[in-house]
Amino acid sequence: MTSLGQIVSAIENYRRSGSDQVQKARTDREFGERVRQRWRDAKVKIGSTVTPTGLRLPRLALPDLDEAGEIARFLWDEGLPGEFPFLTAAYAEQYLEPAGSEPTNGNQRNGGQASSEEPTRLFAGLGLAEDTNARFHYLSRNQRSKRLSTAFDGPTLYGVGAGTDGVFGKIGEGGVAIDTVEDMERLYDGFALDQPHVSVSMTISGPAPIVLAMYIAAAKHRFGADVGGKLRGTIQADVLKEIQAQNELIFPIEPSLRFLADMVDFCSRQMPKWYPISISGYHIAEAGATPVQQAAYTLSNGFAYVDYFQNRGMNVNLFGPRLSFFLDCALDIEYVALARICRKVWAIGIRDVFGGEKRAQILKLHTQTSGRSLIAADWRNNLTRTALELMLACMNATNSCHSNSADEPFTTPSEEYARYAAHAQAILLEESGLFKHMMNTLQGSPGMKAVGQAVEEAILDEFREIEHQGGVIGAVERRYQRSQIQASGHLLERQIYDGIRPVIGLNRYRDPDGNWPEVHMIRTPKEKKQLQQDRLHDFEKRHAGETERCLDRLSQVVEQKGNVFEELISTVEHCSLGQITERLCAVVGRFRPMV
Repeated sequence: MTSLGQIVSAIENYRRSGSDQVQKARTDREFGERVRQRWRDAKVKIGSTVTPTGLRLPRLALPDLDEAGEIARFLWDEGLPGEFPFLTAAYAEQYLEPAGSEPTNGNQRNGGQASSEEPTRLFAGLGLAEDTNARFHYLSRNQRSKRLSTAFDGPTLYGVGAGTDGVFGKIGEGGVAIDTVEDMERLYDGFALDQPHVSVSMTISGPAPIVLAMYIAAAKHRFGADVGGKLRGTIQADVLKEIQAQNELIFPIEPSLRFLADMVDFCSRQMPKWYPISISGYHIAEAGATPVQQAAYTLSNGFAYVDYFQNRGMNVNLFGPRLSFFLDCALDIEYVALARICRKVWAIGIRDVFGGEKRAQILKLHTQTSGRSLIAADWRNNLTRTALELMLACMNATNSCHSNSADEPFTTPSEEYARYAAHAQAILLEESGLFKHMMNTLQGSPGMKAVGQAVEEAILDEFREIEHQGGVIGAVERRYQRSQIQASGHLLERQIYDGIRPVIGLNRYRDPDGNWPEVHMIRTPKEKKQLQQDRLHDFEKRHAGETERCLDRLSQVVEQKGNVFEELISTVEHCSLGQITERLCAVVGRFRPMV
């Protein structure tokens, strides 16, 4: 039995133990009194808040229970926020206004949420580094916390230099072009990366160690050699989902996992505020997976990483708290409870199979509204779709969130619709009272519980099948996850084509007079693409005297089984992304998909 099989057993045992807890609370007087006392203590700590209309509400809604067995059932199955199994929320409070806040006639920005960090994370990536930098400043100008999420162009995602034959047309399209540490300095210019209110996320996996090394080197140039311990943020670096869904893996599986482990090991020790991996279901869902497949493959990938890191001798209580997750949120009913169940499954698996303590048990979650749900037909309906997806994400107590722009079916998001996307979160969390007064206003309904139970059992069924395939790596080698994602994507498209799955404005209530919208297309001008090539050529020319020495040293570290990531932080000072990728491929080879 692999660790995944053990996790299935652990979750089944947890269910049975819940019934035992209920029975014990009813038959063991001393235990029952402890349960009731815990309940009383929890209620005392809740506190209250007052809405702008003068309504006083509890900051957390708990059911009116006084019988020890039912209290034990609630604590075991639902739980308090910030307590195992973290079904309600990862932390004790999220989204809420400061405790004891009263209505004021002042203009408190962000609804007076001075005690907590906004969950809004703003995603951008277009053109050259200075173009994306300008977009970051535009989007974050009203934010107290600068939470910047970065999209990279195709050449960067594949570790290919902008000067490579055949990539000119892709430079700066669909993301920002980054070739050198100097590009990285331009990308985040003007942001205080060493301050706690600034965090950076980078959506890149194949060359993630190289790109993060550039980020660290660039930060050192601006803020000093000891800045690493102050840097906050996340880099995706999820190599398993690349094989299963996104196709942007560069090196073979084993070297990719090794380079990832080197980075996770370094960051866990040297960068305590940085998440060196974001285990991503978003791209799995966007490739066609069902919600349950997204959850099951993402969680199983996460457990596979933990298994791999532990086998390298790494301590789960050191690296475990630095793992993060990234899920899609679309309009399927599973999303009513999907993230809640993911937190529960992760917590039980980490505690009962891997021996992780509380900080490692908490699934830290970033959610993005569904790009796949955005369509060109009657495209302004996308505003409504995204708003509903945001509500589902917040109902599931996501820790951070990105909302997509309505015009994405046509173009890199324009400033106008990127602004509307950010405002959608502000309206939900600041203007509406759904989350800022009471943490769990929309949680815990019978319907949410029923969906959650069905989702949990379906995830375990997927775990059992992956276990049957020989575990996550065995299933990857048999292309199991990939084939299932493709089959589900095909089924979804057939359902839309046949009208079984309604898509408003496309296969239902379509405007017969609707024309292709006039949307300004955001594209990178040829002059800027040429500028990126010229900058790269200039960098490589200026550093030519050091390039071979640095690359040779990197090769030596790889061959001698040293920590490759530590060496990369020096390598990027004199070598470009394309040069480093080529040298690493010469040493470890290139990834070739299994057929």
